Amino acid sequence: MIGCLTGEVVALEAPTVLLLVHGVGYEVDTPLSTFCQLQKGQTTTLWTHLAVREDAQLLYGFSEAREKTLFRTLLKVTGVGPKMALGILSTLSVDLLIQTVEHDDINTLTKVPGVGKKTAERLMIDLRDRIKSLQHHSAIPLTANNAETTSPFLAHTAVAEAEAALQSLGYKPIEAKKVIATVKDQHTEVSDMIRAALKSMMK
Repeated sequence: MIGCLTGEVVALEAPTVLLLVHGVGYEVDTPLSTFCQLQKGQTTTLWTHLAVREDAQLLYGFSEAREKTLFRTLLKVTGVGPKMALGILSTLSVDLLIQTVEHDDINTLTKVPGVGKKTAERLMIDLRDRIKSLQHHSAIPLTANNAETTSPFLAHTAVAEAEAALQSLGYKPIEAKKVIATVKDQHTEVSDMIRAALKSMMK
């Protein structure tokens, strides 16, 4: 099992990070909360979860160990796969998700792409006790990748990349285009556009 990786970020294409570790490039899918902290050429540590399928071995990476733990917790909920779990963690911070579950705030959960009312209700039921355990018995301390950095995506313009990042989470192209259009004039960096767009969608 690959528990974490430390290496150089050599490519960024949302939501995938190509991390070079001792000459081997690992493709790691990340929530945008992690992706937006990274820069090409940066050396970083990602806490990883390895998913083994019949047709592929997929790595998922997180800047915080607690976020990885919550990702694994989400995967235990019926009907929640890796893509939806990444979408939840891209839209809601760990602390906000905890607060959402504690307050039975189904409306906030249904703002995550792909999460309907029934799925949100199931998440509330399944996560309630597990969230308490996560809060009080987290085995791994948080790691800090807290610097406000920008993310130079590889392809095309910042606007196109920001739209692509939202689509990778499950937002429809027209939704992604619309929300990015409302924030693009206030931000020049892709990561800032994404943060502003996600914040706007949660209102």
